[in-house]
Amino acid sequence: MTSVTPVSEKTGAPGARSTAVPPGERGATRIADRVVAKIAAQAAREAVGPLPPDASRPHATVVVHHDAAHIRVHLELGYPTDIGPRCHAVRRHVTERVGALVGMEVPEVAVQVERLHLTAEHGVAHGRTP
Repeated sequence: MTSVTPVSEKTGAPGARSTAVPPGERGATRIADRVVAKIAAQAAREAVGPLPPDASRPHATVVVHHDAAHIRVHLELGYPTDIGPRCHAVRRHVTERVGALVGMEVPEVAVQVERLHLTAEHGVAHGRTP
């Protein structure tokens, strides 16, 4: 006859009792604001698409309060562009990515366009030199 010896989930030792802590008693994971800001900045870069060569990459600042991330994204865009729809796309993508990756509610994404860069094609078409 074969006997089965219980194995502890935590230590793997035969005969030891399981000491798994129930999910409600495990505590909470705190994600630093700067980590959420890096995720938001990367999401903004994904949403903006290609930028003019002299444009800075988007960056973000975040304030987390009660599991809600309030985000401000700073970016530069090429000109001419349709600013409204591009900012909307950034807001939507940042909200989706931060929510999915961090599990926080994102009630606010403020997009601040810091600078517009004249694209070479536009300047040439209007007789301008950069």
